[in-house]
Amino acid sequence: MPLNKKISIGLTISIAALVAAVTFIITSFFTLEHFNDKVQAVKEKAQKYERLEVIDTYIRDHYYTELDEDALMNGMLKGYVAGLNDPYSNYLTPEEYQKMKEKESGQTVGIGVSVMLTQEGVMEVVEVQKGSPAEKAGLQKGDLIVEVGEQSVVELGYEEAVALVRGEEGTRVTLTIRRGEKERIYRIVRQSFDLLTVESKLLSREIGYISISAFRENTPEQFRTALDALRANGVKSIIFDVRNNGGGLLSALQQVLDPMLPEGIIATATYQDGTSETALESDAEELDIPMVVLINGQSASAAELFAASLRDFQDATLVGTTSYGKGIMQITTGLEDGGGLTLTIATYQTTRSECYHGVGLVPDVEAEANPEADITAIDPETDPQLAKAMEVLR
Repeated sequence: MPLNKKISIGLTISIAALVAAVTFIITSFFTLEHFNDKVQAVKEKAQKYERLEVIDTYIRDHYYTELDEDALMNGMLKGYVAGLNDPYSNYLTPEEYQKMKEKESGQTVGIGVSVMLTQEGVMEVVEVQKGSPAEKAGLQKGDLIVEVGEQSVVELGYEEAVALVRGEEGTRVTLTIRRGEKERIYRIVRQSFDLLTVESKLLSREIGYISISAFRENTPEQFRTALDALRANGVKSIIFDVRNNGGGLLSALQQVLDPMLPEGIIATATYQDGTSETALESDAEELDIPMVVLINGQSASAAELFAASLRDFQDATLVGTTSYGKGIMQITTGLEDGGGLTLTIATYQTTRSECYHGVGLVPDVEAEANPEADITAIDPETDPQLAKAMEVLR
């Protein structure tokens, strides 16, 4: 009996040793395989970067003037991301990254105008932002900026003139404005102000109207104020206008949609590995009244998800023309150099319909726009799409 016990223990030890040896051999094999794969990957990367080094060396040896190292590095980083052939992914310089964060916040510093270069070489005001110093000073769309300070825009050049209009909060800029045949000097103090992304109006006793130009950090607050005001006035239906809305923050969209949709998961995002996560969800509060959403070919990204969510979960009617078709999601990450990387990471869609990326949302009721009309005027007499939306609700 004791002998058998000894043999049993010895056999157990032998088997354990054998298993350990086999496990070591198998583990070593796969570890070696993994190591070899890593080495091969490093070699391949080294070969790629050798090509860059060859070009860099040649340029440094032969370029006719001194190199701007910052511009060179920014160009290389932008070029690398551009190699993805994705128009929505890009490297942002520190200056661009700060401007993007400012834009997302819904606040900006300046006088509040958008301009374009004319054939005569002056700057035409194409937009005056509501609530901006420019609007308060009396600037209008169509005004021509012919001088900044005492310098001619033609002589300065477009880029230099734009740079002079920009500036720090509290500083003053002097502009010579031509309107028709007359010229007038405006002295405007640059200020920090909220960008207005939501506008509302009573179209009739029962129909309310809310336009959303973008989804920024301050959009949900502006939206809730507009929605509460219309409901306080007793509207029975609402037209939401996201024409020319290029999208924005998914977090802002979530807050805008939440008070209008039923409880549950509204949209999901699908990532590279095939996994899906919740992109939008809503609580139990909802707005159960007839709705129309106006869309066009410039309604994109979050604006399309807004329209799709209201159609899928509140039976909203889409009126207008087919939307842009951007159903992919980007995130922007800050980098150690102060810049940022915007990268497409997923597709998204509502839980009740297909992803519209590359296709767009087809309206339930087609309505062509009046190319001569200014849709920001909110006038159904000149805006046939708005008129059709009112007809649908009636």
